Amino acid sequence: MEDVELTPSIISSVHVTKRFKDNQKPITSLCFDDSGEFCVTSGEDESLNVYDCREAKLRSTLYSKKYGVNLARFTHSKSTVVYASTKEDDTLRYLSLHDNKYIRYFRGHKNKVVALEMSPLDDQLMSAALDDSIRLWDLRSSTCQGMIQIKGRPTIAFDPSGLVFAVGIGSDTIKMYDLRAYETGPFATWVLRDPYTQQGMNEWTKFKFTRDGKQIMISTAGNCHYMVDSFEGNLQQRLVGHSPTLPGNVGEAVGLSPDAKYAFSGGSDGTMAIWDIQNPNMENKPLTKLQTPHQQGISVFGFNPSLLMMVTGNEDLAFWEPKL
Repeated sequence: MEDVELTPSIISSVHVTKRFKDNQKPITSLCFDDSGEFCVTSGEDESLNVYDCREAKLRSTLYSKKYGVNLARFTHSKSTVVYASTKEDDTLRYLSLHDNKYIRYFRGHKNKVVALEMSPLDDQLMSAALDDSIRLWDLRSSTCQGMIQIKGRPTIAFDPSGLVFAVGIGSDTIKMYDLRAYETGPFATWVLRDPYTQQGMNEWTKFKFTRDGKQIMISTAGNCHYMVDSFEGNLQQRLVGHSPTLPGNVGEAVGLSPDAKYAFSGGSDGTMAIWDIQNPNMENKPLTKLQTPHQQGISVFGFNPSLLMMVTGNEDLAFWEPKL
């Protein structure tokens, strides 16, 4: 398929083209593989569902009844995922989707894992938990490759090069690390303040770099998200005018378009807010708000990295495409 430039009219024309009702409880995470051909979801019903994005159909369903499942992430193979346990312990599990067998376990966290990200470059991954630690791993070894001690709820993200990662601590501090020299500490530390409020920022729930690497989107549990310059740490935009995300959501209902032009946030009222983040206004209001079929609110969102489609979900899953 030829590249199509995303424009406000195309973005505003997206509509639901397929719905799935394969979960008994809310979906908790959503991830696309590198090719964009498949997406995997995890759910509170302890299921892993794999969908074919081109053919718009469910490919397989696996269960993790013993350990629970959350934050399911494709590795660089469409046949393997890594996910966080929610029962028994806080081990990360590396699973083959082909034969439903575990390849490796990553043990070390002593409390709930709240963020899990694959490196865009290689087989390294990073996890952050409520045990005041961030851990670095390699898919080829069960041994933890490195650890950073922090104080406060963490948020993490790799930049598009895979050579730099950002760590959010609490809801006001960003630390930037060189992956090749993280032991020496951060090469930059930024303390952020929202000039429009005296109460401080709402709880940070997720970091995400734009694909061009120039900005970091900070999602929060409140009614404002932020765009921050990833080189200087300057607050550039406040994304306002949307319903807050669902309580307890770990930031899985927000995202960015691959062209770094648009930001998305699913709200607890079932609407999807879309911002034009090339708009330089500090008070950036939604370009449009879409009514979704998720009446109980939106728990997950993803924009396909290579196909012109997006996915939203709660107990059901919806595929969206524009009216080209």
